[in-house]
Amino acid sequence: MDGQRKDVLVTTAVEELVRERRAWGGWLPPQLPHKHAPFDEKWRAFRALVNTREALPASQAFLAAQDELLQGLIAEAGITRVSDIEPAPLDGRLSLWQGDITTLAADAIVNAANSGMTGCWQPLHGCIDNAIHTFAGVQLRLECSRLMEAQGHEEPTAHAKVTRAYNLPARRVIHTVGPIAGGRPSDRHRDELARCYTACLDAAAGEGLGSIAFCCISTGVFGFPRDEAAHIAVRTVRAWLGAHPSACLRVIFNVFLDEDAAIYRRLLSA
Repeated sequence: MDGQRKDVLVTTAVEELVRERRAWGGWLPPQLPHKHAPFDEKWRAFRALVNTREALPASQAFLAAQDELLQGLIAEAGITRVSDIEPAPLDGRLSLWQGDITTLAADAIVNAANSGMTGCWQPLHGCIDNAIHTFAGVQLRLECSRLMEAQGHEEPTAHAKVTRAYNLPARRVIHTVGPIAGGRPSDRHRDELARCYTACLDAAAGEGLGSIAFCCISTGVFGFPRDEAAHIAVRTVRAWLGAHPSACLRVIFNVFLDEDAAIYRRLLSA
């Protein structure tokens, strides 16, 4: 996507978001980008506004600009397909992939959600929940909100909910709420983390999917130690695959940090 087209799309999307906010009320950035501001400044305004947007239907004008913009940015970043990822040397059902999960064309990607299940509402926050909702588009928050309204209560830890992926290259997003360990996991936290993985695998199999990419559940602000979480993840996934030989499910452990890549590389070659 050329720079001029990106600028037109982000400008249109931001103008629509600001128009909404002024009509309905709500938070606006202290300073909005002017018409000739650089793309990065307009993109930050777009992201902050969608991060704080209520779960409501959007105008067709906004959706057209948003969808073209997000799909173009993802394509520009480079889409990785599961078939391009090397299997682990000792278990071809498993793989390690280091990269941005919003560019991964798996049948399902896993989102480390919070109990509200409607994404991260903090503008420009760096968590995976924020990234997935931003690049999927505002349609994802609306679908999640409708699921939660029908449920009538917050999402419990260690369950899984499946939604569409909208503008992401994945087919589905599987949302799970991990345990809040605060750096000191208990046996209950360890059991809950393992059940997050089995719940997501059960959901993927139930949807008839062929691949699932896990993020490092609970290791961010929820404070589960990275090394221990990775051991639980690999052990649980291997046990599930062993108990479901007919599932034909390819599992990717997606990491972003070098530290996590080193941990999973060691575990998957052991």
